[in-house]
Amino acid sequence: MADEDKALEAVELAKKSGKIRKGCNEATKAIEKGEAKLVVYAKDVNPREIVMHLPLLCKEKNIPCIEVSSKESLGTAAGIGVGTAAVAITKEGEAKHLVEDLAKSR
Repeated sequence: MADEDKALEAVELAKKSGKIRKGCNEATKAIEKGEAKLVVYAKDVNPREIVMHLPLLCKEKNIPCIEVSSKESLGTAAGIGVGTAAVAITKEGEAKHLVEDLAKSR
């Protein structure tokens, strides 16, 4: 399973059994507070500057960060009817093993 598929599945599982923060601002706050366990952001965000700081912040805080191809697929995984630029998983719930796998592959 590719990292992107794992990341989207982790977001879906965490939405059901854990806790996620949707949107770039919410994800940024979760990273800064040290609450994020995994950050997933979309590649097709326009302008790119909206999400460009996320990988850097995550690296600084040692949080795994994964890019997925579309904000639509990320929005769907997060359970909202529209695309979203970023999602932070703050409580993994049933996605714990997926988050750990993704953290190891970084």
